[in-house]
Amino acid sequence: MKVTRTDPVDDLVAAWRAELPEVELGPLEIGKRVARLTVLLDDAAAPELTRLGLTKAEYQILATLRSVGKPYRRRQNELAASLLLSSGGTTNVVHRLVAAGLVVREPDPGDRRGSAVRLTDEGVERAEEAVLATNAAHAALFAHLDADTTAALTTQLRATLRALDRPGRRH
Repeated sequence: MKVTRTDPVDDLVAAWRAELPEVELGPLEIGKRVARLTVLLDDAAAPELTRLGLTKAEYQILATLRSVGKPYRRRQNELAASLLLSSGGTTNVVHRLVAAGLVVREPDPGDRRGSAVRLTDEGVERAEEAVLATNAAHAALFAHLDADTTAALTTQLRATLRALDRPGRRH
């Protein structure tokens, strides 16, 4: 007989199965496991971000700007939308990054009312260092998975997000 390892989500599912059998358990299991994976990824990256003096939101902005290529600039409202941050929250984070000399705010050439955020040379360096450090931390976390499991997980998550993340859906 094969013994299957359980996790805390299995225990929660078993409890709900006993206490409230009409609860649909598939969405519960997926949601709890994805939430747990998010915590594990955040926990793995946190020491690297702390070492670099960055918050998660600051890192996300720096990494997003670095990923778009030269001139490493995006409209502030695009940053907010892509990172699922509020406009005010994005403004606060950008203020901190400007004060740290990692980004500059510029007039948006395509919209006189808007502004763009661009990495400074120091911001490019810090973004690259942070991306490499957090990527290494995440790779160490996933090193416990074999290549087939990693590929299957990637495929399944992609299919799930394609099915669920439709245009117009509120985040």
